[in-house]
Amino acid sequence: MLAVWEEQHMSESEMSRRTKTLLLSVAVVYAVASLGVLFEMHGRINSVEAAQMAMTAGVSKLSQHLDSEDSTMQARTGALAEKVGMTERMLRARTAELRRQQEALAHLEQEQTDQIAGMRKEHDDQIEGVKTDVAATRSDLEATKQRLEKTIGDLGVQSGLIAHTREDLEVLKRKGDRNYYEFTLMKGKQSTRVSQVNLQLKKANPKNGTYTLNVIADDHSIEKKNRTMFEPLQFYTGRDRQLCEVVVFTVDKNKVSGYLSAPKQL
Repeated sequence: MLAVWEEQHMSESEMSRRTKTLLLSVAVVYAVASLGVLFEMHGRINSVEAAQMAMTAGVSKLSQHLDSEDSTMQARTGALAEKVGMTERMLRARTAELRRQQEALAHLEQEQTDQIAGMRKEHDDQIEGVKTDVAATRSDLEATKQRLEKTIGDLGVQSGLIAHTREDLEVLKRKGDRNYYEFTLMKGKQSTRVSQVNLQLKKANPKNGTYTLNVIADDHSIEKKNRTMFEPLQFYTGRDRQLCEVVVFTVDKNKVSGYLSAPKQL
């Protein structure tokens, strides 16, 4: 009986010892595992702290960079605003200048329009004046034609129309029936060449309207003595003996003026 009790008592002690040993082993394993977990967690915490520190440093660097960029942006914005402000001032000044130029151009165009209108009116007035002058000239020509008359020359030959003034002579020239050559003779020994003949004034009496001159033609000298104004001095010249006439219509002291009338074929 005792042996059985002792055997049981020993078995219980052995079981208690084994239980303790097992519990101790479990505790040791748990402790070791806990330590491992703690070491792992400590490492992770260190990594997290390092990452946090690195992130903090990056954030600080980024903040500094953003501050720098912000300063640069503010400076650029200020410069741009100043430039835009200058551009606006320039645009306003340019607009004002263009407006002044447009006003000046409009004023100039108005002046030119008024000037052209004035010139046109003046031109129209001149045209009307010319028409009036032409009409008056025609009337004068008609009157001159009526004043022109035929007469007998100093050789007794029927003369053509006689001009009493230079205006009358212009009418005769325009008629074109004969050639007319104007002359002015001065008293002296020298003769004056007029067309195919020479004329030499010997004397002039403005009081009586008379004169004496020599007609030199075909190497012959013909004296026309004491002739009067508007009297045709007739002579023949040339191979065909064409009739020519000298007419004096002004007599001054030592000077006479008139014209030579000759046939077309002379």
